Amino acid sequence: MFNVNKEKCIGCSQCVKDCPASAISLNENKAEINNTTCFKCGHCIAICPVEAVSTDDYNMEEVIPYDKAKFTVDAENLLNFIKFRRSTRRFKNQKVEKEKIEKIIDAGRFTQTSTNSQDVSYTVVTDKLDELKELAYESLKQKGEYILANLTPETAYLERYAKMWVYFYDMYKKDKKNDKLFFNAPLAIFVSSPNVTNGTLASSNMELMTDALGLGTFFSGFLLIAAKDNQPMLDLLGVKDHSQLSSCLVIGYPDVKYNRTVPRKEAVVKWI
Repeated sequence: MFNVNKEKCIGCSQCVKDCPASAISLNENKAEINNTTCFKCGHCIAICPVEAVSTDDYNMEEVIPYDKAKFTVDAENLLNFIKFRRSTRRFKNQKVEKEKIEKIIDAGRFTQTSTNSQDVSYTVVTDKLDELKELAYESLKQKGEYILANLTPETAYLERYAKMWVYFYDMYKKDKKNDKLFFNAPLAIFVSSPNVTNGTLASSNMELMTDALGLGTFFSGFLLIAAKDNQPMLDLLGVKDHSQLSSCLVIGYPDVKYNRTVPRKEAVVKWI
């Protein structure tokens, strides 16, 4: 429940004006929150000039007062940071510290969600990574073999991937260092949400955080395909339905150094 300390409230109406749910009104020059219509976004906590609003739904110790030096990022530096990021597929044999993993999760946790649903969850795979690998390789091999045995004009575009998955499986079984799904990274994080947009938005911020922490990552579409209709994988990940999987970030310390950005296609923009 969101609450207003009437002794602190100065009746400035900033929270009333800023509430996206129109759940706040002034009564005798004091703010009142309708917790029935409030969807707990926290705008009132953020905007109140006298810290009169609080909630017992979240941990108020996480609230940090605005500090320009800590809360602003130079626009040019941010754009260059985005331009320079690369998908990493060469990793050192080095574990990722729990503190860094928690920062990556926080980058997802504090990402906006539709109607403030905050319905994104995370499965961090470290200890059971070898078990996950076995399931993923086996799943993709079976899917690849099925595609190759049932090719049609409509599925012809999948042939190259099917052959790739079978080849990856064979190479991995010969030598587990030949890991073309995880590239011997020590960590994978699966992001889940009933709203795929929420999960995808969180994943994007998580990726930026991995780079900021000196880590490397890539989004693995193959692992999402492996999990599709594969109950043992879904059970291991603690996910009820594969459709809730938004992304999989494979993460580790990069064993590669890039020296510059790369060019991209011109943006297709319609100015109307």
